[in-house]
Amino acid sequence: MGSRKIRLNKYIALSGVCSRRKADGYIIGGKVKVNGQVVIEPGFTVSDKDKVTVENKLIKPEELVYIRYYKPAGYITTSDDEKGRKTIYDILPDEVKHLKPVGRLDKDSTGLLILTNDGDFINELAHPSVKVPKVYRVAAQGKLNQQDLKLMENGIEIEKGQMAYAYSQIVEFEGKNTILEMVLYQGLNRQIRKMLEILGHPVISLKRYSIGPVDIQGLKRGQFKYIKPKQVKEIKAYIKKLMKNASK
Repeated sequence: MGSRKIRLNKYIALSGVCSRRKADGYIIGGKVKVNGQVVIEPGFTVSDKDKVTVENKLIKPEELVYIRYYKPAGYITTSDDEKGRKTIYDILPDEVKHLKPVGRLDKDSTGLLILTNDGDFINELAHPSVKVPKVYRVAAQGKLNQQDLKLMENGIEIEKGQMAYAYSQIVEFEGKNTILEMVLYQGLNRQIRKMLEILGHPVISLKRYSIGPVDIQGLKRGQFKYIKPKQVKEIKAYIKKLMKNASK
C-alpha cells in the first residue's frame, strides 16, 4: 500500500478480517483503534504507517495479487465442492491458492480465469451493470446460420423469465460442426451451453479467450501468470470507464 491513504473500513477488509460492510460495524461499535485511539468513523483514512487493531488484535492488509489462469477441462471453479468433484484449487500452486476467481467457468469449459484477493476488483469486474465483454471460442454440433445468430443476439429464454443474449459470428465450419466466436456481457450459469442447446446445436467445446482487456495469450493450459501493476492500473481504468458509461 505504501504511504497512500485509504479508508479505514477498506484497510480492515484488505486485512482479511471481514468484509467492508462488517468493518463498518466494528468501527461504529468502537472495536477499532488507530495508533491506540478508538475511531468510530468508517471514512477515517489510514496508511501502512498507522497501527490498526480490531478487538485489540493488530491487523495488516494483504498485498494485493492478480493473476491470469488458463483453466483446463475437468475442474470446477470453486474452493470446495460438496459433491467431491475436482476443483481448480486441487491443481493451483500453493502461492496462489488464497486467491478468488472473478466469475466462473463450468467443469467442461477451458480458458481464462482472473483470480485475486482484491474484493473490490472482483465486485466491480463481475457486477452485471458494468457489462464487461467476455469472448469465447465455441465448437457446436451442426451448422448454425445467420438466423441462429440473430436469435441469440435478440435473446433466448434459457430459464423461466431469464433472457440470455450473445453476439456471435461464424468463424468456420469444421466438418458437420460450427466454430463460433461469441461475446457475452452477462454472466448467467452455463449461458452459452443452454442457448445453443435450445437452438438444437449442443456445445462440443468451449474456451474463454478474454475478459475485457485481459486474455490468455502466452499461457499454456493449467498455467498462470501474474498481472503486472501497470496492467492492473489499466484494467481498473477500463472498469471505471465502463462504470461511468453504465451510470449515464
